[in-house]
Amino acid sequence: MNKVTNKTNRTRSPRKRATSPKVAPVMSQRELARLGGGEIAYIKVLTSDEAQRLYPAIEGLPGGINLYALHAADGTPIALTDSRQAAIGHARGDKLEIASVH
Repeated sequence: MNKVTNKTNRTRSPRKRATSPKVAPVMSQRELARLGGGEIAYIKVLTSDEAQRLYPAIEGLPGGINLYALHAADGTPIALTDSRQAAIGHARGDKLEIASVH
């Protein structure tokens, strides 16, 4: 007797899902922090309350206003001012390029 194979009746083994191989990061966190080599900065808008928490040594900040913190690419604070133009001016004075961050 000849066996007839019916394609629809074949049992299938469960397929294994392809997984992406783990890839090592291209940059370490330390290298990422040094990105910009002291030439790139960003400006962060802070409320006066946030600024007081982040910079407790600063006394007498008026409440209810926005302040502009100029930071190096690695997050190091450079300046704190009450206007965006002043923060930009400080960056230009230090020959820093301002990066847009979101």
